[in-house]
Amino acid sequence: MKPIVSAIQFVQAALLLLLALPLAAAPLPLAKPEDVGLSSERLGHISATVRGWVERKEIPGAVVMVARQGRLAYVDAQGVRDVARGDRLAEDSIFRLYSMTKPIVSIAAMTLVEDGVLSLHEPISKYIPEFKDMKVGVETFDPKTGAATFSTVPAKRYITVGDLLRHTAGFTYGPPLSTRTQIQKLYQEAGIWSQTWLLADFARALAKLPLVHEPGTAWEYGHSTDILGRVVEVASGKTLDAYLDDRILRPLGMPDTAFSLPAPKHDRLAQPQPDPITGKTPELIDFTKPQTFFAGGHGLVGTAGDYLRFCQMLLDGGSLDGTRILGPRTVEYIASNHIHGGISPGGAFLPGPGYGFGLGFGVRTDRGMADYNGSVGDYFWGGYAGTYFWIDPKERLTVVFMTTEPVRRTQYRIALRQLVYQAITR
Repeated sequence: MKPIVSAIQFVQAALLLLLALPLAAAPLPLAKPEDVGLSSERLGHISATVRGWVERKEIPGAVVMVARQGRLAYVDAQGVRDVARGDRLAEDSIFRLYSMTKPIVSIAAMTLVEDGVLSLHEPISKYIPEFKDMKVGVETFDPKTGAATFSTVPAKRYITVGDLLRHTAGFTYGPPLSTRTQIQKLYQEAGIWSQTWLLADFARALAKLPLVHEPGTAWEYGHSTDILGRVVEVASGKTLDAYLDDRILRPLGMPDTAFSLPAPKHDRLAQPQPDPITGKTPELIDFTKPQTFFAGGHGLVGTAGDYLRFCQMLLDGGSLDGTRILGPRTVEYIASNHIHGGISPGGAFLPGPGYGFGLGFGVRTDRGMADYNGSVGDYFWGGYAGTYFWIDPKERLTVVFMTTEPVRRTQYRIALRQLVYQAITR
């Protein structure tokens, strides 16, 4: 029992420290766990588990924030921000968001839909003409002879704005997520994964490559949100970074979320550690260097507190602290499953059993099919470097998990799910 008691004391001490801070220092109003239906004792299991991961050097450190009923009831920062320097991780440490950029850019696009500037059924060629006449790759493989053939055919319909939000446009992420070997090769030859692109040039380069599926027929995780970011730029007349700052980041009070990291903030950036099994340090985007690629799919950095405010805005129906980003009916629509009959799971990367996909998130459709706890209607996403969030409207719950561990990130997310739900008492 000693480790659990120690963890409980740790949580209580951290909460007392938080309650002593000015309200402006916390991303959301603070609450004692019991006041919002959580158990301090059982939240202690989160602290003990994360501490174990750190002590076993599975992860360098992590920041966890749990809010319920709009109030921050648990926050914990453990481990180090930079193993090489020995700097401790802090609640305001900055993390590479990677694919947790996608929900923010998706919401930005939906503000333009609400403004009447964009429509989900519109062809994206209205904004990026190079996508007017797309081709679909057709690849066959003869297992008897080992012979492979590749050809292209004209797409049967155009790519829509809605396809970009749903990941049904026919784009892929190439290796290792796609099984289309020839298209993987074309992606590699075009340098699609380079970080030196300008977004407009990236969109034109991708438009020259064949799709892996007919638009609207299959869900495949890929570069859709990068192209959505370019659509936002053209439709709004602003660069993506400026539009996000104007419509989402500044209004929500997310000062540390951006595509570029200024020099004074470099020392707050969480860094990966050598993998405990291979000894190799994962290669991640170097945000200490100037960034020019405003990648809507993976280009932002941010803090746990910033992202918690974004999540709480969605849970509260599109508004936070009197600032409205979207209407509540739009948020409900976004967080509904948009993958229905006729759309197949085309790629290797899926939201998981029991989940469909909304307009920028994985959305839970069945409580019992997934291998981890949750509620029908909860929605989530994560980032390559280890970050993760989910929003549970039924439980009035928002959770943000920030770490820098890209190799085995899924197992930590599943464990955290179990740990948070076991702490709910009512």
